[in-house]
Amino acid sequence: MNIIVVGGGGREHAIIKSLKKNKEIETIFALPGNGGMKDDAVLVNISATDIDGIVDFAVNNNIGFAVVAPDDPLVLGAVDALNAKGIPCFGPEKKAAIIEGSKVFSKNLMKKYGIPTAKYEVFDNAADALSYLETAPVPTVVKADGLALGKGVLICNTRDEAKNAVKTIMEDKVFGASGNSIVIEEFLTGPEVSVLSFTDGKTVVPMISSMDHKRARDNDEGLNTGGMGTVAPNPHYTKAVAEECMNKIFIPTIEAMNKEGRTFRGCLYFGLMITPDGPKVIEYNCRFGDPETQVVLPLLKTDLFEIMKAVSEERLSDINVEFSDEYACCVIMASDGYPQKYEKGFEIKVNDNFDAELFIAGAKEQDGKLLTNGGRVLGVTAVAGTLPEAVEKAYKEVENVSFDNAYYRSDIGKRALEALKEG
Repeated sequence: MNIIVVGGGGREHAIIKSLKKNKEIETIFALPGNGGMKDDAVLVNISATDIDGIVDFAVNNNIGFAVVAPDDPLVLGAVDALNAKGIPCFGPEKKAAIIEGSKVFSKNLMKKYGIPTAKYEVFDNAADALSYLETAPVPTVVKADGLALGKGVLICNTRDEAKNAVKTIMEDKVFGASGNSIVIEEFLTGPEVSVLSFTDGKTVVPMISSMDHKRARDNDEGLNTGGMGTVAPNPHYTKAVAEECMNKIFIPTIEAMNKEGRTFRGCLYFGLMITPDGPKVIEYNCRFGDPETQVVLPLLKTDLFEIMKAVSEERLSDINVEFSDEYACCVIMASDGYPQKYEKGFEIKVNDNFDAELFIAGAKEQDGKLLTNGGRVLGVTAVAGTLPEAVEKAYKEVENVSFDNAYYRSDIGKRALEALKEG
């Protein structure tokens, strides 16, 4: 069978490497992929948001299955368009992808169905939002309603910061139409946990938990990014917490979407905070997280393609999804200056003795060389029997990869290791 994977980042590279293990798959086409994937997939220069182009390619190339990985094409209805041509897909339909496509929708969904989340207010004009902030408690969180490349959430420690956030999103339109409406919500405290889950709308199977590191600099300082590294599993996600999340968040969310006529089939990402009042939802994503995928899939023992087919056919309950009991650490190597201005076009060199997983995110091939072509360039993922060993190995292998202007955080996994010591 020939399949397509829509997208071109490190997440998609991790998905492709997992799918390659299935003998039923003959050729994987990456649309558009990136130069670092050329040994694992056939690159096709079609944008992930070119829905018509994706469908035409799939129809004309005898594609038997499609994996739509990024949020944009899911929210635009790529799965609907492919399904209309008889091509089975892994990923939610447009009406279900709204759970990430609109924060206003997801917050109202949680409120309606009693799913624990932060208290919030919704605004569709700046004047009302600014008036509310005169007396609102701080710190507070200001979120653009729509998709914003993972950067539409601003944590504001003071009233002035919150007002500036409103002006930046709603008046300056830094996130475009995604900022036409905003959510201003209560600032929650506690450790964060990311839980990706497989679901076919009837059964929900949580994957290994992970801990993301969003800030650009060490000690969780600097600007928010798409993610500078991850570890899995997350030590804060105990069996007791997992059980509470399943009963109060995961199953209720799936049931809520069904009741709304928006059955979700694909990967539903739960961004959680373990507050003093119990776990609460910070955000939903309608797809695999990036870079969480780069630590979760290397620990997956069950065949990914078999799971994806089962999800698309609504028979996930037939699959025994198993994960390794090992640990994984992913360190993102970025271009210095990310997430703001940065240079690109530098050659990426990997030593022959490199001994870990390498997931390429922002690179292009030119004249036989692999060059940097993005802010987050690649992820180095190591798997080991303990978390300290996985972290140590990941950083050891980072030293075997080099490019000019490279930057990475030196403390990925530090918080998780401290949590393990505290027991």
